[in-house]
Amino acid sequence: MPSILSSKNLTFLYALLALVYVSGLFIPLMENDSAQHATMAMRMYLKNDFIHLFKGFEEYLDKPHMHFWLGALSFKIFGVSHWAYRIPALLFTVLGAYSSFGLAKELYGKMAGHLAALIFLSAQAIILANHDVRTDAVLTGASIFALWQLAAYINKGYLLHAVLGSVGTAIAFSTKGLLGIFFIAIPVFCHLLYTRKWKRLWSWKVIVGLLAFLLTILPMLYAYYMQFDIHPDKVVNGQTHVSGIKFIFWDQSFNRLTGSGFESNNTDYFFFFHTLLWAFLPWAFITYVAIFDRSRQFLTSKFKYLKGMEFLTLGGFWLTMIIINTSKSKLPHYMNSLFPVLAVLLAGYLVYLFKEKKVKQLKRLLTVQYVIVILATSLSLILIFMVFHLPSVPLLLVYLALFSLLIYTLFQKKEHLYKIITVSVLFSVFLNFSLNTQFYPKLLQYQAGNNMVTIIEDNKINTEDIYLFEDAHSWTLSFYTKRQTPEISLSEIKKHHGKWIFVYDKDIEKLKENDIQWDESFETPHYRITMLSLPFLNPNTRASQLKKAYLLKIH
Repeated sequence: MPSILSSKNLTFLYALLALVYVSGLFIPLMENDSAQHATMAMRMYLKNDFIHLFKGFEEYLDKPHMHFWLGALSFKIFGVSHWAYRIPALLFTVLGAYSSFGLAKELYGKMAGHLAALIFLSAQAIILANHDVRTDAVLTGASIFALWQLAAYINKGYLLHAVLGSVGTAIAFSTKGLLGIFFIAIPVFCHLLYTRKWKRLWSWKVIVGLLAFLLTILPMLYAYYMQFDIHPDKVVNGQTHVSGIKFIFWDQSFNRLTGSGFESNNTDYFFFFHTLLWAFLPWAFITYVAIFDRSRQFLTSKFKYLKGMEFLTLGGFWLTMIIINTSKSKLPHYMNSLFPVLAVLLAGYLVYLFKEKKVKQLKRLLTVQYVIVILATSLSLILIFMVFHLPSVPLLLVYLALFSLLIYTLFQKKEHLYKIITVSVLFSVFLNFSLNTQFYPKLLQYQAGNNMVTIIEDNKINTEDIYLFEDAHSWTLSFYTKRQTPEISLSEIKKHHGKWIFVYDKDIEKLKENDIQWDESFETPHYRITMLSLPFLNPNTRASQLKKAYLLKIH
């Protein structure tokens, strides 16, 4: 290891990445999913009800309970806040990094283990998943942990690995349903196919593992049974006789594959292939090089088993990508659980090039990274200095220190692999620390819900007197007022004299047309910040892109 990264180098890189992740804890929540999930977990905590899942005031039958349980548990320990909501995601990301290390070490040795952990932690989508928190961080950490343990069981046959792998799989299943098992089962199948250790399946240890899996998912199944199965007359999504247990074992995954119940179907069968190009930055392009070179090696050897080779990551990548690209429901974060697998694949490939003294190949990969880092750093400088007002002087000094360190490393005379790793990680640190401390906080000044809460607090408005006008959804308003804000229809408003109504500008005329008057009003700019556009990012044209949200005291 000293020939690539010393213990001091590793500690320094891990510490810088920790700085990025900690800075992401304190960004206000984003609409929709992150704030929605946080509000759902908050409801569990406030009502002390860990059985029933509700999205607002409607019963929720989509993602299972684990992510919401963890959020509610964090609220019990730390209180309701956006940083408390993010703690479980951060812990599972740490688990994901440790498991990436463990799997890479199992397949390629300790050197590859550290590279895999660094690649995983510096991947753009993984960092994003820790402040725009949905189910993905928990799913990713649980799935790579399970994959590591099950691969170790196949290699060594120890009972503990079978049990831990089963528990990890159960947590993944309790977080995202069968999709969680899918991301584990495909690479495990590929590993069995290549190593030909099928006899590991015909063991009493597998039965113990299955029992551990069933025991771990029982709380989730019980909650579904209590909320849905024992209430056949309950209307859920317009249907009666709905079984929560059947839904999680079948309907959920089938609906995603067919697009049933989703507003739009995505028929782009290369969606995840090109999504990877930004989601796995700064590693995406050299990862594709590794994938195609490894594929060539397997084709040349006609898939003959060779010592030092593994098919878990490569086969897992190809089979998973082919299947998920056929799904009619596609969103970028669906592939997050594949990134630790790719981190292990790339780490193993880089170590292979290093050990085999493939200097020309490493030099080419370093050139690719230089191009990506220079282009992306230029873009990040624009985001820091031109899109919004300049940050404070202390932050500018930190940015300057990180930028100087990156430039210094670019010109260091070191081995190619050392520079591939350090330059890439330092770029990721510079980019994401600046995004977390400058870009996202300034961007969220244009999200109406959380900013209206500041107005509510400054004016000491009683949150119990606040309503949402019909479909004027704002999860952040509910979360930061620590209350599920009720909706009110147009016909009911006049009955609520003295109450406050949260409304977007598109509905102001509707209120006026119905002779609804108000005594006081507050307003805040509003923009759907997850749908960025060049006119919005341009300070000179931003005003034309903004809408408004109002808080009106009904006369």
